[in-house]
Amino acid sequence: MLFDQDEKVVYPGHGVARIYRILERKIAGRTTQFYELKFLNKDMTILVPVDNTRTIGIRKLSSQQEIGKVFKVFDKPCRHVHAELVPNWNKRNKEYQGKIRSGKLYEICEIYRDLREIEKNKELSFGEKNLLQQTETLLAQEIALVCDVGEENAMKQLRSMAQGQVQQV
Repeated sequence: MLFDQDEKVVYPGHGVARIYRILERKIAGRTTQFYELKFLNKDMTILVPVDNTRTIGIRKLSSQQEIGKVFKVFDKPCRHVHAELVPNWNKRNKEYQGKIRSGKLYEICEIYRDLREIEKNKELSFGEKNLLQQTETLLAQEIALVCDVGEENAMKQLRSMAQGQVQQV
């Protein structure tokens, strides 16, 4: 068993969930164990086969040390700032969606940084705005839990770091 009951985990693309319980169900004559995940910030519950957690990318919450490393992404230049370097939105969106599905906090933070930087130079499209909000929410949820600060404070921290006004949580 990778996770325990009541443990908080990150489900890629959806955010933080609590393992409400561990169930056994018989499917096609075979008994399978499932994690019942209840998401913290949305009214959603799902069953995930214990054997599929790695494939899906479900992971433990990051440590405070890992979050500190993630914040260093703001020290690195954005790849998509200048118009001549910006691939079309569909290509960029495909790349971004792959990073979100990975569930890796660092990669989600890269998307957030890039979109905040692009936003300084042009108005974001509807899709970019939605993606910016999604990445900010995913980051803020985990940062708030790990650093024991409110989600609103975590969002303020992210926004200030994206603007180059570094303040540690």
